[in-house]
Amino acid sequence: MSRTSVVILNWNGEQKGLIRQYLPSVVRNTLNEVADVVVADNGSTDNSLQLLKDEFPTVKVIALDRNYGFAEGYNQAIDILTVLKEEEKKSSTGSIFDVHRMESPDYVVLLNDDARVPEGWLEPMIAYMDAHPQCAALQPKILKDGEERMFEYAGACGGYLDNLCFPYCRGRIFETVEEDLGQYDLPEGEAWPVMWASGACLMIRTELYMKVGGLDRRFFAHMEEIDLCWRLRRMGYDIVCVPQSKVYHKGGASLPQGNPKKTKLNFRNNIVMMWKNLPEDQYRHLIRRRKLLDNLAAANFLRRGQFRNFRAVYEAHREAERMIAEQYTAAELVGFGTARTFVQQQLSILWKYYKKGIRKYSDLGL
Repeated sequence: MSRTSVVILNWNGEQKGLIRQYLPSVVRNTLNEVADVVVADNGSTDNSLQLLKDEFPTVKVIALDRNYGFAEGYNQAIDILTVLKEEEKKSSTGSIFDVHRMESPDYVVLLNDDARVPEGWLEPMIAYMDAHPQCAALQPKILKDGEERMFEYAGACGGYLDNLCFPYCRGRIFETVEEDLGQYDLPEGEAWPVMWASGACLMIRTELYMKVGGLDRRFFAHMEEIDLCWRLRRMGYDIVCVPQSKVYHKGGASLPQGNPKKTKLNFRNNIVMMWKNLPEDQYRHLIRRRKLLDNLAAANFLRRGQFRNFRAVYEAHREAERMIAEQYTAAELVGFGTARTFVQQQLSILWKYYKKGIRKYSDLGL
């Protein structure tokens, strides 16, 4: 078995056309001696499993018994990959097929099912991980599939948080996405320190993924990779972007921008992430400011006639309060090697973007 496993979470990818559109590039451009390609099927109700068996015989397949969502689907799959067994592994949560003598890989790559990869995409990331044991996780440069000169919204060239925990990226601030002109490229072997790496293509040390508890299943989807990276940073590890590697991501294949469910998950999970990782006094201070700003965001949705997004903001706050009160224990919030800490950059991205008119990361003066 290779030291790296590329794990793609699939849900009804045959019906949506994603398997035939994107999986061939991953199989073709991922050398067998470099990495195994694994598709974790998240309880698909279409013909995905048969398609994988018939047309992609070299791909290893994990079949889960239901749709666990993005976060827990990956947790289930990586848990299976860490078990060494001679025969098929079968459990109450699903089965693993055509995989013999599976042993825990050193690294796993969480790759979205709507990502296309070029030749040589993986090797620079593996080389960086091998050379930098303090690095827990990283991402490549993520470009938009179909518009290859543009950064992609979900991660671009690495992510950050501002002083109110609003996320933004090198190459993307809010809705403004930059053209890739090489402005964020680096010499071979170098990487950008970032606060979070995109879940569209996230390489992580398997041992640390398990140690930190994986992605938070209660998030279901959205913001879960930021929370994961925050916990890794609390343990004292680095997160980086390796721009010598690149992937092309379609984005929005599951929930497009502007979808009310996506709006709710983003607002809700951001609040829960703040509560999990901030010192209590800082959280209390910031949540008051965030509620004010989120009310303004809701009013803006209402002004534009986006009534379902307007409701989604308030539903997000109610659900976040219920999650915090009912779904977490004190024991799981301590640990990770250090106390809860803030890892933001000391600026307001809202002020820079809306008041100062700054649209590019390179113009922030960081």
